[in-house]
Amino acid sequence: MEPALRYIQGYPEHIITPVTKMYQDGRLAAWFNQRYPDQHTIKSEKALFDYTMAIKNRYMKKTALLRKVTYDNKIHLINNALGLHTYVAKVHGGKIKSNNEIKIASVFKQAPEPLLRMLVVHELAHLKEKEHNKAFYQLCCHMEPDYHQLELDARLFMIVKDLTDSK
Repeated sequence: MEPALRYIQGYPEHIITPVTKMYQDGRLAAWFNQRYPDQHTIKSEKALFDYTMAIKNRYMKKTALLRKVTYDNKIHLINNALGLHTYVAKVHGGKIKSNNEIKIASVFKQAPEPLLRMLVVHELAHLKEKEHNKAFYQLCCHMEPDYHQLELDARLFMIVKDLTDSK
C-alpha cells in the first residue's frame, strides 16, 4: 500500500480499491475538492471553542464541563491522531475537580466544516464514553448522523493534504 494511503489502512477492500485507483490515476484531489469545495471559517481558538460548545450544549448538556478547545500543530506528528481529549482530575479543598480539554489537529483549520464537525463530535463523545465501543459510536452517530462517512472523508482529506503538501 502506498504510504499516503496509510490513513485508510484497515478499511474493507471495496473502499480501498476505488480510492487507490483514484489516487494512482491522479484524480483523488479533484474528486475530493468537488465533493468539498469550501473550507470552514473557524480559524481562531475562541471560534473553535464556541463551535464545540454549541454542539455540546445541543447534545450533551449534562456531561462534564469543557475547559478548553484548541488547535494543536503537534498532534498529527506525535500521535498520528487528528484530535485528543484530555481529562485531568485534581483534588482541591477536599473536592475532586476535573478539567476536560479537546485538541484538534491544526491541519483541520483548512478542512471543510463537516470534517471539523465530525472530529469535534468524536472528541465530545469521549466526555461520556472513554473507549471506542458501540456506545461511543452510537453517541457519535446521534450527534452527527453521517459520522462514519465523514470519518472516512477526513481520512481522504489527509491523503489529499499529503498530496498537495508534497508538490
